[in-house]
Amino acid sequence: MTKDHRPKARAAKGFRDIGPDEIRGIRAMLAKIQGVYESYGFEPVEQPFVEYTDALGKFLPDQDRPNAGVFSFQDDDDQWLSLRYDLTAPLARYVAENSQKIPTPYRSYRQGWVFRNEKPGPGRFRQFMQFDADTVGSASPAADAEVCMMAADTMEALGLERGQYVMKVNSRKTMDAALLAAGIDAHADPERRLIVLRAMDKLDRLGLDGVRALLGKGRKDESGDFTKGAELDPKAIETIAAFLSARSDGDNAQTIANLENVIRLDTANDGLAELRAIADLASQSGYGQDRILIDPSVVRGLEYYTGAVFECELLMETKDEEGRTVRFGSVGGGGRYDDLVARFTGQQVPATGFSIGVSRLYSALKLVGKAEESATLAPVVVLVMDKAAQGDYWRMVQELRSNGIRAEMYVGTAGMKAQMKYADKRGAPLVIIQGGDEKAKGEVQIKDLRLGAELSQGIASREEYASQRLAQFSVPQAEMVAAVKKALAQS
Repeated sequence: MTKDHRPKARAAKGFRDIGPDEIRGIRAMLAKIQGVYESYGFEPVEQPFVEYTDALGKFLPDQDRPNAGVFSFQDDDDQWLSLRYDLTAPLARYVAENSQKIPTPYRSYRQGWVFRNEKPGPGRFRQFMQFDADTVGSASPAADAEVCMMAADTMEALGLERGQYVMKVNSRKTMDAALLAAGIDAHADPERRLIVLRAMDKLDRLGLDGVRALLGKGRKDESGDFTKGAELDPKAIETIAAFLSARSDGDNAQTIANLENVIRLDTANDGLAELRAIADLASQSGYGQDRILIDPSVVRGLEYYTGAVFECELLMETKDEEGRTVRFGSVGGGGRYDDLVARFTGQQVPATGFSIGVSRLYSALKLVGKAEESATLAPVVVLVMDKAAQGDYWRMVQELRSNGIRAEMYVGTAGMKAQMKYADKRGAPLVIIQGGDEKAKGEVQIKDLRLGAELSQGIASREEYASQRLAQFSVPQAEMVAAVKKALAQS
């Protein structure tokens, strides 16, 4: 391949490579999440990355090549396939396909990559991991409450404390009733409904006045860009504003009573009853408003939610791109989606679930020092001083591994100096050296590479280091494993 035709080494736009420390940290986090879900009796299941496009949900565009929002392609049979957009739509397909084999209610959890063909931005990628838990086949608010309680338990299993997170709960039914009270028929005017919901969803960022502007003529932001509003009349705007202001931080029952006063429509009764049941079940189970909070401002984005919706918000503060203090925000959410399985079967199957944004949650845990950056020590490296004796070095490595020590033999072709640089770049804590002299004596040398790293970070002086451990020493080969274990145990 000529120089002019060499491809440029680069990750695809909106995608990223992930290094070993983050991978191990995420694995440790996922294991804790899985432990909570398993303790609740949820079972693992896994669906493929690729689904038939028409199975992915009603939020996909209806066009000849459905690639807005998803990555799509055609197979040899001219069938449109897409990379999955989330983990919920594939679950609905799975339940519909296996309804005679699985128990009802069906309780499952899944983790895996999802793909969005959307414009990437800072911290927003086209491939990211989700961890979902769903109960399919139960219309009871107890299933919604359980999902919220499980999510709260998950946050604490990951090391977050009370006051650092909250599960916020709302209902699409109460939102639609509030819109109807403001004169907006969700079925007759779906476009305006969407504009209003988007405005409501910006309450945390813009405040009530900003939302009022978006409900009215529109709003100009700090950059001068103008967003056209829903053009509601003043009375309708105040109805929506009162709905958003109904939250009482200290009392879920008071929030629901406030919502009743705002809406005053029979159409709100089902949604309010569900919220009341969720709040009561949570309270009776020992989950106070500091953990599960009724909040009318929770909207959620996907169109398939039909009842309760919830969002896990982290309350710790961080800095935005301009150095301003902001809350970390949402790391997961979900809700009730009673119509999704019906797309396949024609019969409504109630379902509810919760999805965690894995990368976002991991970033938040790092922010508060709760993430495991690297749960695995870099390997001990056995240097190859005599290429004719590689079998001997291999047996050393195997002996270390069989005694629970992560180890590798250098398999390159370079000399000792380059091998030492390799071990240093590898992050190896120790190297094992056996040249001809050591072999004749039946010994190995153990060199501790952590001295240079600790001195460069100001962790220890040479005198302090020397008083605790030797940088390089010889031991009989028969005592190599014990000496390595002792050296690794020293800090």
